[in-house]
Amino acid sequence: MTPSATSFPQEISITRPDDWHLHLRDGAALASVLPHTAAQFARAIVMPNLKPPVTTTEQAGAYRQRILAALPAGMRFEPLMTLYLTNNTPPDEIRRAKDSGFIHAVKLYPAGATTNSDAGVTDLRLCYKTLEVMQEVGLPFLVHGEVTDPEIDLFDREAVFIERVLQPLRKDMPELKVVFEHITTSEAAAYVTQASGPIAATITAHHLLYNRNEIFKGGIRPHYYCLPVLKRESHRLALVQAATSGNPRFFLGTDSAPHAKGVKENACGCAGCYTALHAMELYTQAFDQAGALDKLEAFASFNGPAFYNLPRNTGRISLKREDWTLPAELPFVDSSIVPLNGGETIHWKMLAE
Repeated sequence: MTPSATSFPQEISITRPDDWHLHLRDGAALASVLPHTAAQFARAIVMPNLKPPVTTTEQAGAYRQRILAALPAGMRFEPLMTLYLTNNTPPDEIRRAKDSGFIHAVKLYPAGATTNSDAGVTDLRLCYKTLEVMQEVGLPFLVHGEVTDPEIDLFDREAVFIERVLQPLRKDMPELKVVFEHITTSEAAAYVTQASGPIAATITAHHLLYNRNEIFKGGIRPHYYCLPVLKRESHRLALVQAATSGNPRFFLGTDSAPHAKGVKENACGCAGCYTALHAMELYTQAFDQAGALDKLEAFASFNGPAFYNLPRNTGRISLKREDWTLPAELPFVDSSIVPLNGGETIHWKMLAE
């Protein structure tokens, strides 16, 4: 029997959420995109893959001040800073980061895995002394979970990362807090569900809503191209099941990544989907499609703070079931940016405070 329209919630209210994986860039680009995130989220884990990368506590503190200075008057937002792990990150830098009070994690980019990852780690064993200090002081380790071996198929790199990198690491350091970021496969969802010890995972809205066919509908659609890339429908369904399961190991991380239109619509276009403008609408749509709106608040607002040992936010947001058309483009520095679903209709809208 088909439920009547009145049996579906027309409006929901949840504790103000956080974004546990966000790219803000710097300078004029930062000023362009920051208001979108601040309108939806109270806090965000800010990625350190700038050029040059944020590798020291001093650099992270300076970047944090630039973010706060770019925040429009009247908006409230707390950036949660991270360090970029290199082969040469000294253990003492981890102690400084922990003592800072504003650095909340260290990020692993395997060299060559994604945007601005050239300075990333070539062999994780070179970082073991540094990781041991992270385990000691409880600083979370955020991993971009893909191997970069060119012999490994692009669609298999996450599963191979679990076997070759993540399992050995967690055997050696069972108390290291790990966030498996932007997971995309059934293998990753199963591993995070079943593994012992302190591990969690973030999931993006686009990996909950779309499979890899979306990239090729009517031709190549570069604004759906991200890394890790969208996978098969069976993997999307596994992610939806994990996100809506109520398991506290899974929480929201948009991986919103701003790139100017010209570098996305390019012969060698950049990876990344821009969702900061409408992230909560997309997540709500995904949970609605799964019949799990009652599980959204924990995923978006409770599970992340619990893993990071931070308090829940005290404010609230509301979303209404309403069709509206996203802008086709948004201003971005001296160009424009195309949001995911730009020019299309989506079915939930966040209400102004």
